[in-house]
Amino acid sequence: MKTSPLPFFTDDIDDDICGVDEAGRGPLAGSVVAAAVILNPERPIDGLNDSKKLSKLRRETLAELIKERALAWHVACASVQEIDRLNILQATLLAMSRAVAGLNPQPGKVLVDGTHCPPLSMPTEAIVKGDGKIAAIAAASILAKTARDAMMLDLHLRYPEYGFDRHMGYPTPAHLLALRRHGVCPEHRKSFAPVAQYL
Repeated sequence: MKTSPLPFFTDDIDDDICGVDEAGRGPLAGSVVAAAVILNPERPIDGLNDSKKLSKLRRETLAELIKERALAWHVACASVQEIDRLNILQATLLAMSRAVAGLNPQPGKVLVDGTHCPPLSMPTEAIVKGDGKIAAIAAASILAKTARDAMMLDLHLRYPEYGFDRHMGYPTPAHLLALRRHGVCPEHRKSFAPVAQYL
């Protein structure tokens, strides 16, 4: 079944609204990644949707289209060390702020998926399940997800014993078993309880 494109909000066109979303709040390892996207109303992208509802191949195809057609886009992250120092929520908001700061041009307004807004100089609004409602947020969710998956595949090359290429750092039974067998690697979030018990 074909996925219908999400509609642009009028403000998307008039005010250079940027959509922001993150990937990687729940995993036990790796950075949290955020993306910010200002879509171009003159170059629409068919099939944008919440990245979790798209296949891996479709996400990767759409990510390339977003990078090619968007007015502006930027991907940023907060490191494992920042997550452990700040907590995952504050680190996520930091990554979102960095993503927006990297846009050129800067947006007039920011729409963020979820319930919390990063501290920004422009008007910002949090929208629950925004990645399934607003095209620019859906685009950001796709860029954040594909970027983080690529990072986790790189981590797998450095730490193959943990299986990061399969679970992307999430607390699956296989990942928890690997933690028991091999202990904690430098890319594990030591402030997360399932990791802390093995320190």
